[in-house]
Amino acid sequence: MKNRTIHRGFTLIEIAIVLVIIGLLLGGILKGQELINNARVKSYAIDFRNIPIMLYGYQDKFRALPGDDSLVTTHLGPAAILAFSAHGNNIINGNWDTTTDSDESCLFWQHVRLAGLAPGTTTVNCAAGSDYWPKNASGGQIGIQSNFAFTTMTGTMNGRYIICSKGIPGQFVLQLDATLDDGDPATGSVRAIQQSAVGGAPSSIATVQANPGDSFIVCMSI
Repeated sequence: MKNRTIHRGFTLIEIAIVLVIIGLLLGGILKGQELINNARVKSYAIDFRNIPIMLYGYQDKFRALPGDDSLVTTHLGPAAILAFSAHGNNIINGNWDTTTDSDESCLFWQHVRLAGLAPGTTTVNCAAGSDYWPKNASGGQIGIQSNFAFTTMTGTMNGRYIICSKGIPGQFVLQLDATLDDGDPATGSVRAIQQSAVGGAPSSIATVQANPGDSFIVCMSI
């Protein structure tokens, strides 16, 4: 007598259990990704909030702007002696992403570091991509300048100084703007522009939503 193999399928209960497990796994993955994204946005926001602390902390201590301090060697010692000097005119001259070592927007970082207000090297080197520049969570350059001759994007921004952070993926821009300002990257004290469109008008909400994988520069006036 031949043995007959009985093939049994999954019961509805077994299928339901598998689906529940898959749902839990997917939910955990999505929640984990959400937590990672929130942490990234929080990191970007902390950068924007820390730089004013450095700026005003230096002013309170030395009655001068970091980068623009004409008495920097008196305040910070011979480590701050360079072949050029600050103007002492209460303006942080130079673009936030300058590649010129003598620009005050470059010297800003040496001064706040020598003053113990920020970590990093005090050897001035503002060449593009240099480790002298502070970086955001995406590895993009961060900088500050006076709200004077600002060319990264068009339009008038209020405030005396402008802080910019480069290389921020579009998927984080609106959440970052909502965290720091009004949620609209074309208005308010926080604005954004695609890196490929630098020099033009700030990006609209629709532009950011349509380009989540593109790199943006986000700037905040203070």
